[in-house]
Amino acid sequence: MTITADNASSIAELERLKVLHIGSKGKLTFSDAEFERRLGGLRRIMAAKDLDAVILTSYHGIKYYSDFLYTTFGRNYALVVTADDSVTVTANIDAGMPWRTSYGENIVYTDWRRDNFYFGLQEALRQRGVRANRIGVEDDFLPGLTREKISAAFPGAQLLDVSQDAMRQRMIKSAEEIEVIKHGARIGDLGGEAIRNAIREGISEYEVALIGTEAMVHEIARTFPHREVRDTWVWFQSGINTDGAHNWATTRKLQQGDILSLNCFPMTSGYYTALERTLFLGQPDERSLELWNINVEVHRRGLELIKPGAVCKDIAAELNEIYISHGLLANRTFGYGHSFGVLSHYYGREAGLELREDIDTVLEPGMVVSMEPMITVADGLPGAGGYREHDILVIGEDNSVENITKFPFGPEHNIIEA
Repeated sequence: MTITADNASSIAELERLKVLHIGSKGKLTFSDAEFERRLGGLRRIMAAKDLDAVILTSYHGIKYYSDFLYTTFGRNYALVVTADDSVTVTANIDAGMPWRTSYGENIVYTDWRRDNFYFGLQEALRQRGVRANRIGVEDDFLPGLTREKISAAFPGAQLLDVSQDAMRQRMIKSAEEIEVIKHGARIGDLGGEAIRNAIREGISEYEVALIGTEAMVHEIARTFPHREVRDTWVWFQSGINTDGAHNWATTRKLQQGDILSLNCFPMTSGYYTALERTLFLGQPDERSLELWNINVEVHRRGLELIKPGAVCKDIAAELNEIYISHGLLANRTFGYGHSFGVLSHYYGREAGLELREDIDTVLEPGMVVSMEPMITVADGLPGAGGYREHDILVIGEDNSVENITKFPFGPEHNIIEA
């Protein structure tokens, strides 16, 4: 709309904020008791830091405590948590959907005036009678300009980081979370089967990726019919494109003798799981087979090392010794595994639970971690390509460890004959 003298005053009078209870609350991913458990943990963090409120702005923070996963498209979103309740602050473009799909209340801000989002944050606390002198924020996912504007919206208030404490809370999964993660692993296995069945000479990487994605999306919709279906994807790579773990599918057509990498990522209501496997189209050459078997050796040992009481950095150090014995440590591309939960390729990370040399976290019941060793051999060298396997393990309350990935790995299973 073009602003003219005739309509400028009417635009100025439009609402800055709205309440849009359109339809009714939908079924959430988790029970009300589960969200209260999570919010209770956050409120303990607030009490320990003497905070009057917390303003969460990250995808993972808002999703974890409210079940709402926003689509930014250049707009800001927040979850404001006080000692008594919680309220999402969302953009008018989404209308009533955030309220329907979240735990707690919702305030909608419009585009009719600049910085209505920050006005919404002010109103969220004013309506609850909260005068905030100390406010928690997520400095690991808060742009500097946004932080400055939040600070300006609450003159005199001190902003303190809660991101690391909230991350540590997310590292321990509840029974409800673990159930969702187990479904994700099962669905990833189904995607892997669809991909393995589709592999043939002449088909392109992206066509194989589409087949795997479609299989997983249909199963997600069947398993979680009450939640939105979004964000599931596949990285399927061949030849030189296997060198990086996060290389997207291309139009390259598969050829006999190719090294292949299957990477399935079902997204079940914002919860990421993964299946990753090395395969070959036809028999691998001698060096390729040797490298593959070495990586499988590391993978098997890593699965044995994941147990209650193990220290992340110690696991990494022992697995490094296997690569060193084969002269391959320099070919390792990343850490040996990481935590699972509210995570995807564009949000979330529980950096305190990664199997790396600089992480001293002790594994304990309720944690969910992967074992995913990878080595890359440069193009032009014998056995060129990227080799990786990936399983997900749940550490149980009884100190048991369950591998919830069932898709087989290694040369005895994943050589695809024409």
